[in-house]
Amino acid sequence: MATLRDTARQTLEQLGVAASMLDGGGLAVRSPVNGETIAHVAETPASGASAAVAVAHQAASAWRNVPAPHRGELVRLLGDELRAAKDALGRLVSIEAGKSPSEGLGEVQEMIDICDFAVGLSRQLYGKTIATERAEHRMMETWHPLGVVGIISAFNFPVAVWAWNAALALVCGNAIVWKPSEKTPLTAMASHAVLERALERFASAPKGLSQLLIGGREIGEAMVDDPRVAAVSATGSTAMGRVVGQRLAARFARSILELGGNNAAIVTPSADLDLALRGVAFAAMGTAGQRCTTLRRLFVHRSIHDSFVTRLKAAYDSVTVGNPLDGHLVGPLIDSDSYHRMRSALDSAATCGGRVHGGTRVVVEGCEGGYYVRPALVEMTSQIGPVREETFAPILYVMAYDNFADAIALQNDVPQGLSSSVFTNDMREAELFVSASGSDCGIANVNIGTSGAEIGGAFGGEKETGGGRESGSDAWQGYMRRATNTINYGRNLPLAQGVTFDVG
Repeated sequence: MATLRDTARQTLEQLGVAASMLDGGGLAVRSPVNGETIAHVAETPASGASAAVAVAHQAASAWRNVPAPHRGELVRLLGDELRAAKDALGRLVSIEAGKSPSEGLGEVQEMIDICDFAVGLSRQLYGKTIATERAEHRMMETWHPLGVVGIISAFNFPVAVWAWNAALALVCGNAIVWKPSEKTPLTAMASHAVLERALERFASAPKGLSQLLIGGREIGEAMVDDPRVAAVSATGSTAMGRVVGQRLAARFARSILELGGNNAAIVTPSADLDLALRGVAFAAMGTAGQRCTTLRRLFVHRSIHDSFVTRLKAAYDSVTVGNPLDGHLVGPLIDSDSYHRMRSALDSAATCGGRVHGGTRVVVEGCEGGYYVRPALVEMTSQIGPVREETFAPILYVMAYDNFADAIALQNDVPQGLSSSVFTNDMREAELFVSASGSDCGIANVNIGTSGAEIGGAFGGEKETGGGRESGSDAWQGYMRRATNTINYGRNLPLAQGVTFDVG
């Protein structure tokens, strides 16, 4: 019978990653499914970051002169290659990140979707024509590539978030340098191999347009500090983003930060409680609580609190925990550190008076080296202690509320501001929630959960979530620089604001 290691290696070979790249390196790659070490890959030396950026910088100088619709053709080819590789790449995501098969495939579909979006965008990088007060003048704005865009991605969405950035950066005329999480380098190597196949089919692409850096913090810092990297999109913890943001600001480089999310939902008395139950359950337990948009706080109106929480506990008890490759809904935490952080948060919640339901470790036959836990539901009386922090694990803190305005205030009263939702059939409550006086998050949903964002909308949050935006809408502007142009097609030189300055 093939081991998980064998399956991973066969899949990598299918995706175009040479077997020679999987042994002899200093970085051990472990599958969270069963704890098995599936590869030892070579890390990029610190000096390698500078060399990679140099190659990308040279490629960007040529790529920026390729017309945007032609750049879109490269991304179209990438989408085609991803379609062909979807099953294999989705399987690899499941093995390396511990996701269920449907979530692994869904992540690759997200990559395909952003490619489709970016292809259309390549003909819509619009500037404006602006009314000017001067006769025989035209004023407009144009958008130009930044140069080299750095990408730092996290383990929980090891390829989709890269694609969000890569597809947009490429159609906007930039070269890219990618530093994936050291916990998920194999999916990065596979995705890069897929992109290289698209580059081979696109004859006019300059050499070195995309670079991959494998390693930990040191290699990421080298990329962040390189003055030739015009912008860095970084996804990860608030602590990581605070360091990256400050280092980029020190040299006036641009940052796109997607950081912590302590997301909340409100369930009102008018809500469709069956719909709310399903929405809360997936948002809180999906991907074993390891999404930046995972639901972590739930405010339920006191009049329905006890009955709803009773139903929610039953849903928690019924969910299957086990090997995600066998179709279980809740798979493993990424590693032992994640498990111990979860236990610490639950202990802290109990000390604060919380009543903990679930949260125990589950031993899965054949996967004893994995860290599986039952999702935890914690009844709290107030928003204190660990409730105000993001623990990247399946913990849902549940609290009762009496007044809708108070529930919104409680939802907003944390440092993070990524995603939020309300379950209600009251139009006034729904409209208030998405108004300026409502949720202060970058994502505010009505009658759906906090997770599962589509690529068509800009993705990102406020406060300690970093303020960055990726994916859809006008997020493309983060990968370009704006120029305001004034053209005088007359023979006079009128000055703005009626200023006169006559010489000669």
